[in-house]
Amino acid sequence: MSSMRRNFGRKFVGDKLYSNRDIETIMSAKMTEEVDLTKIVTSSIYSTNGEEFIVVKGTPECRLTLNSQTTEHVIIKALTKVTIAPDKGAIDEDWDEVDIDRGACVEFYFIKGNWYIGSSDGMKSA
Repeated sequence: MSSMRRNFGRKFVGDKLYSNRDIETIMSAKMTEEVDLTKIVTSSIYSTNGEEFIVVKGTPECRLTLNSQTTEHVIIKALTKVTIAPDKGAIDEDWDEVDIDRGACVEFYFIKGNWYIGSSDGMKSA
């Protein structure tokens, strides 16, 4: 048995390991710089840019836009109040936006023109 480690569906770019989906996201966005797959957002307005995991903190409220041009899957962890809105389509085909409170964590997928909640740990009370 070989001791070689295999990374199926993953590729090194520089010293970072990306999945095939990440590379497709980078190429489709025509980015020339590395994309951070994790992001800590501390501003009151933010639009996704291909990240896989976002933590929102350090601001009383944040309006986060799900950008379907650069992102097809993202997990958002809220450490403050966050309003999440799609750039196009709807969330679960019904909602123009979703509000989550401190402690909540929600996973979104962009599929055929709409954003869908893949999983959520529900609303949290402080």
